[in-house]
Amino acid sequence: MKKIVLVIFLVVAVACEQNKIAFVDNVKLMDGYQEKIDIEARYKVKAEALNKKRDSISQAFQIEAQAFQTKAQSMAQDKAQEEYGLLQQRGQFIGQQLQQEEQQMQSEGQTEMDSLISKVKSEITSYGKSNGYTYILSGGEGGSVLYGTDAKDITQEILKILNEKYKK
Repeated sequence: MKKIVLVIFLVVAVACEQNKIAFVDNVKLMDGYQEKIDIEARYKVKAEALNKKRDSISQAFQIEAQAFQTKAQSMAQDKAQEEYGLLQQRGQFIGQQLQQEEQQMQSEGQTEMDSLISKVKSEITSYGKSNGYTYILSGGEGGSVLYGTDAKDITQEILKILNEKYKK
């Protein structure tokens, strides 16, 4: 009789110990996260400003190059070649500076996005722990959930928490 009670107790204990599993659609989460939207908008403005600067500098350099061509026609060939070499070096230097600015901007943007992703992962972990989840899987593009019922999708709950914390 004791063995039967023990077996029933074990079966009930195992049945009660089910894993609580949910998933988050990463694409929807990131697309709706206001901080990410703001970061992208900020870098879009920076990229547009850099493009305007590049266009302005290129236009000024083209005008200078055209003026040099006109001037070079009346110069001695060796003097013209020397000044043309200096003009080329200046053009390369300007191009390198603009490229460095662009790379720096991209690097800063990537650093901010990496930080944002860490923040999102941390929030999902915190949500999972406080709500008793054993697993929270990632869905959406590149995620590991091929199918999940809408009842197991906690994307909107996480998104709401992230956006509320960001507003503060």
